[in-house]
Amino acid sequence: MAPYLPLGGDGYSKDKEATATCYCGAVQLAFPTEGEDLVDTFICNCTDCRKITASMFASNFIVNDSAIKHLRGQEKLTKFSQSNTIATGNTMANYFCSVCGTLMYRVSSGFPGRSIMRIGTVDDFDLHESKLKPRIEQFVKDRVSWLKGGEGVEQQDGNYYDSSHPRWHGGEAAEQ
Repeated sequence: MAPYLPLGGDGYSKDKEATATCYCGAVQLAFPTEGEDLVDTFICNCTDCRKITASMFASNFIVNDSAIKHLRGQEKLTKFSQSNTIATGNTMANYFCSVCGTLMYRVSSGFPGRSIMRIGTVDDFDLHESKLKPRIEQFVKDRVSWLKGGEGVEQQDGNYYDSSHPRWHGGEAAEQ
């Protein structure tokens, strides 16, 4: 089946790689859509994600940094870092397109070597429903009451990616 690229542009989706592009097209990344470098997919309802996205939740996927390719616009990314609203006190660096303001990814000091990308930036909308469908929904305790959560998605009251999670080899936290 051909990729569903409703916004046009030059984004692509191949067997094991696809693109994520900002709203104006100035910044474009390539990332893996399967294998060890696609670490996980999740929805986050934490108060920090709600504020940084100007929405009620964030839909994310985690990728090993070594597998991300900056195809264009890396010099157009603006970095904003802070730790005031992060539950663990880790510093969260946010990388925005300086032209249109799209948040492309986040990097936590507690999660070295990995980036937290936004599903909404992925050019192939079919991937939103398939390979990038969130597996976890975290901070359900902070979800607004008028949303019921992700269908078929494992629910976690707080931070799913805490230090006790065996997948993070040494206990690195994801979003919080």
